[in-house]
Amino acid sequence: MDRGKKLTNFYGNKNSKIYMDLKDIVRENALRFLPAKSLFRCFGVCRDWKHLISTPFFAHNQSNSFHSVSGFFYQSQAGVPSFVSLDPVAYGVPDPSLKFLPEPVDIRSSCKGLLCCQGRTGYKAYYICNPVTKQWEKLPKPEADHGSDPAVVLVFEPSLLNFTADYKLVCAFPSELDGYEFEIYSSEKRSWIISREICFSDRKLMPKSGIHVNGTVYWQTMGFGITAFDLISERFQLLDSAIGTLGMRNGKLCSAYIHAQNLVVNMLSNTHSNTMQMNSHAKMWEEMQPKIHVDISLPASSNNNASGRYGYGHGGVVFIGGDVVLLSNGNKFYSYDMKKRASKDLGELDIDTKAGIVGYVNSLVEL
Repeated sequence: MDRGKKLTNFYGNKNSKIYMDLKDIVRENALRFLPAKSLFRCFGVCRDWKHLISTPFFAHNQSNSFHSVSGFFYQSQAGVPSFVSLDPVAYGVPDPSLKFLPEPVDIRSSCKGLLCCQGRTGYKAYYICNPVTKQWEKLPKPEADHGSDPAVVLVFEPSLLNFTADYKLVCAFPSELDGYEFEIYSSEKRSWIISREICFSDRKLMPKSGIHVNGTVYWQTMGFGITAFDLISERFQLLDSAIGTLGMRNGKLCSAYIHAQNLVVNMLSNTHSNTMQMNSHAKMWEEMQPKIHVDISLPASSNNNASGRYGYGHGGVVFIGGDVVLLSNGNKFYSYDMKKRASKDLGELDIDTKAGIVGYVNSLVEL
C-alpha cells in the first residue's frame, strides 16, 4: 500500500496561469490574434486592455500574429480609393479613401498590412502607409522612369526582431536594351538601387499581376508566362505559367481559375522542370486535389480568363491568398473561403477595372 506517500500536487501553485482570470488569459494569449478593428472595439472592455492595445509592443506582436486576408482595396470609377471588408464587424479602416495622405493617390500594391500608393502630381511619388494607424512614408524619387502603370510589388515580412516595418518596393521597368530592369527601394537604406540584372525577353509584363512569395517576386506576362526575380541573388528566371490568377497558398506560388463551376488551383512545385533530363516526370505545376466546387453562378467563359485582375467583365478568379479567393461576375464580387467551403456575396463594386484590386490584412504594423 502507498498510504504513506505524499500526494503529488498536480495543480501547481497559486501563481500558475491556471488561476488567471478569463480576461487575463484572453489578454495574454488571444488579443494579438485579432484584427485591428476588433481590437479597437476592445478598448471599452477595461482600462488595462486599452492601455495594452495602444502600446508599440502590442502592435508589434499583433502584426506578427495576425495574417488573415481581411478585405480588398480598390480604385472606384471616380478614382477614389475604396475598401470592401470580408467581415464589416471584425475588419475595417477609419478612412478607406486614404484622405490622410497629402495628395490624391492610386493604389498599387499591398503586403501584410501595408499599402503602396502612388501620387498623381509632381514626380508621382510612392507612399507606403498603414490605413489603420494612418502612418505613412513618402519615398524619394526613383532613378528610373517606371512609366504610367508601374509593375511594382511591395515586399514586407513581419519580424520579431524589428519593431518598425522593414520593407522593399520592387519595380520591373522597360529597359532601353529591349527587356526589363529592376529597381528596388529599401526602407532600411532609404534609397533606390537599380539591379545589374537585365531580363532580355520579348515577354510583356502585366503590371498588376505582381506578387511576392518567399524572397521572389513574380509577374505574369502576356502569353501565359511568368517572370521571376530573386531578391537575394538578384537573378531573373522565365517560367511557364499555369492558367489563372497568381497568388500564394501554404507559402507557395499558386495559380487559380474557374472551370465548370470548379475552382482549379495549381501549385508551383519545381521551377527547374524545363531543365530536367529527357523523360523526366517532374512537373513545374501540380494541381491541388480534390477540385473545389464553387456554388456561385459564374459565366461559362470563366476558365478562359487568364488573369482575373485584368478581366472583371469575363468573370473568374480575381485574387487568391491563403484560404481566401475573390471571384467576379461582371461588377458583382464574391469571396470564397477554401477552408470553410463557404461563399459570400460582396455585392456590386464600383471598380475601375484598369486600376485593379489588392488584398489587405487588418494589421497594426508600425511604420
